[in-house]
Amino acid sequence: MNPVSVPPPIQRLRTSGIFSLEGGEFDVENNVWIVGDEDSAIVIDAAHDHQAIARGLGDRELMAIVSTHGHSDHVNAAVALADLANCPILLHPDDAELWHHVHPHREPDAPLLDGEALLVGGVELQILHTPGHTPGGVCLYAPELGAVFTGDTLFPGGPGATGQPFSDFPTIIASIRDRLAPLPGETVVHPGHGETTTVAEAAEHLDAWAARGF
Repeated sequence: MNPVSVPPPIQRLRTSGIFSLEGGEFDVENNVWIVGDEDSAIVIDAAHDHQAIARGLGDRELMAIVSTHGHSDHVNAAVALADLANCPILLHPDDAELWHHVHPHREPDAPLLDGEALLVGGVELQILHTPGHTPGGVCLYAPELGAVFTGDTLFPGGPGATGQPFSDFPTIIASIRDRLAPLPGETVVHPGHGETTTVAEAAEHLDAWAARGF
């Protein structure tokens, strides 16, 4: 008998597409994170290719699509995936304007609010409001997995970009310092693009990032 393949609690898919903002278009590659067990899961940031994400989910029930923020490259596949899987889309209400730039005729189904928690496949994901990259940016902290999903708030090389409308550099530094740096140092940071880091490594460089101004 062949062993049953059980998916890991955290899976990463990479999808590629276009990031559109303020009339500009840029080629980007995004991390799409799937968190759950063999029966059910959530998708963090439905980017670019809803069919590829659906294939990554396989037969699991998709409980929700969680958007860390409202930029187009993090939500552009959300509606198609939600319609396919018949699941809700969750977004912090402070990013409603950004969302409507991408999906003007569809509202998110429920708000992501600071201090709330999602439960999927036995995994608790705590919602941390981390504005700066966008007003409604959030991170999702999974204590049992020793992981935090940071969207575009935190990367190995520093905070997310703050040169675009709706963003603010002092705010994102405060979000990292106050909401992410206090997490256990060994917590693995899973960002919206690129590779992982740890909270300890980010905390070590935070003052230097703040001083350089980006």
